This record gives sequence, C-alpha cells and structure tokens, in this order.
Amino acid sequence: MGGLSPVHWLLVLVVVALLFGGRGKLSSIMGDAAKGIRAFKDGLKNEDEPAAPAPAAQITPPPVAAERPREDVRS
Repeated sequence: MGGLSPVHWLLVLVVVALLFGGRGKLSSIMGDAAKGIRAFKDGLKNEDEPAAPAPAAQITPPPVAAERPREDVRS
C-alpha cells in the first residue's frame, strides 16, 4: 500500500519530462494556452461593440393645424 506502482512511476516520469524536457516544451504549451485565452477575450470584446452605428432617425414634427380665430362669445 505504501509503494508506488509502475503506473505511478510512469505518470511521474511523464510530468518530469514535460516540466524539464528540452526546448521549452512547457513554455510552448503555456504560450498556446495564452494565445487561446487572448483570442477568446478578443472575441468577447468584439461581440460587445456594435458592428456599425445605426443612422440617427429623423423625427419630423407633426404639422401645425391652422389656428382659427376665436369668436368672442359674451353671454
């Protein structure tokens, strides 16, 4: 129960090879992950921005009715 099985040793060797392997394997993996995260953030940022500003709607005031002269009604 206290010893490591061959599967455990294989897992340890894989982790050590990944961390200390030649030519920066870990840095290339982390670089690829960082590029993916950056692309995801850029995609979210572009989603919030409107594609093109909509032209302003022109509101025309309603026509003014011609005022009729008021008749002075005195009772």
